[in-house]
Amino acid sequence: MRSIYEQKIIILTGSLGEGHNQASKAIVESAKRKYPHLRVKVIDYMELTHPRLHVAGQFFFVQWMKHFPSVYGYLFQKTREENTLIQMLKRFSTFSLQKLSAMLETEKPAIVVSTFPPAAAGMSLLKAMGYTDVPTATVMTDHTDHSYWIHSHTDYYMVGSDVVQVALERKGVPSEKISVTGIPVNPLYSQPVDEERLRDYYGLKPSEQVVLIMGGGEGMIDKEIIELLKSRAYPLDVRFMVVCGRNMKLYQSLLEEFAEHPQITIMGYVDRMHELMAMADLMVTKPGGLTISEALTMERPMLLVKPLPGQEQDNADYLVGIGVARQAMAGELQHQFMTLMSNPSLLQEMKRKAAINTHKDSALSVLTRLMEIQRRYRPSREWAEEQNQVPYEVLNREVYVNEALHHYHDSYR
Repeated sequence: MRSIYEQKIIILTGSLGEGHNQASKAIVESAKRKYPHLRVKVIDYMELTHPRLHVAGQFFFVQWMKHFPSVYGYLFQKTREENTLIQMLKRFSTFSLQKLSAMLETEKPAIVVSTFPPAAAGMSLLKAMGYTDVPTATVMTDHTDHSYWIHSHTDYYMVGSDVVQVALERKGVPSEKISVTGIPVNPLYSQPVDEERLRDYYGLKPSEQVVLIMGGGEGMIDKEIIELLKSRAYPLDVRFMVVCGRNMKLYQSLLEEFAEHPQITIMGYVDRMHELMAMADLMVTKPGGLTISEALTMERPMLLVKPLPGQEQDNADYLVGIGVARQAMAGELQHQFMTLMSNPSLLQEMKRKAAINTHKDSALSVLTRLMEIQRRYRPSREWAEEQNQVPYEVLNREVYVNEALHHYHDSYR
């Protein structure tokens, strides 16, 4: 048996939202730094299995989130527990699995990691049919217990908090299959920074309080935030740094609106977010899984705005519950903001609680656990034949997989 350094880790991700990809990149970056000889490859599951729908799927998902969040929230809650509807969704996500199985034959990974629920569903199905025994792990990128993450043939789960571990155990996942690693973020967020040098570089005065406003990769910045900026009802020593992500329309609009405002700096897509977070006295943000994990790693207090119903609300509930964030309901933003900015001791207490609940080097923790799992399970090509299943080699042949999928879906319960 070759060592893990001579083998390959495959990470299956997806482009519906930024978090799945960012978590995958964090694991890769950690491997480069700590285990440079370890081979880690990231594959977009949607691009692999549904290449024609891949780009369109990203676009329609973003539009759905923007315009019909209540519908998404309704479906999220209806499928939180295992039921017929979620079983249908899991089945849909496993179509075209012959491409997934062909990839396994070509890449011959030592372990397959999923940061994207449909990918975890696809790997679980192949294992359930006896077509592969490669170890599989799921890295959950939100503080949620939604059933779409949970599959009968997933070997291991890595989660962001004790709260999620307990929730998975309640759903029947054995405790020995769960590790609380934190949601993996880029190692840059765990490194010490020279805040004085950074403030000087970004042109900040020593007395200024920095408020970092974020709307995720798509720049979903709420109108209430813009009204707060326009109101000028905030202390003169506050400097706002507003990150619009890839939303160029919003970026241009805010740039024109606040071009002459000395307390407001408008930015587009930022590739050194860890520097901005390091300077922030307060973050105003939507509670995406990766954003909040980065903030926790850097021990930043948060004011949460307009979480999407579903995993973002689960994230918000977790953060508020551990005391590192407040959630501003509709119409409350200005009041909540002024309460925090006028109460330094409250912000300091939130920082203290963030320090207690953070997971430094979370990506390295995930990577280390993956290596341990691989050593435990040790897959073999002879396993399928020993189980009197179709030989491993036929996974490259579409007809066998299609027939097996058809039979499996007919008997799926």
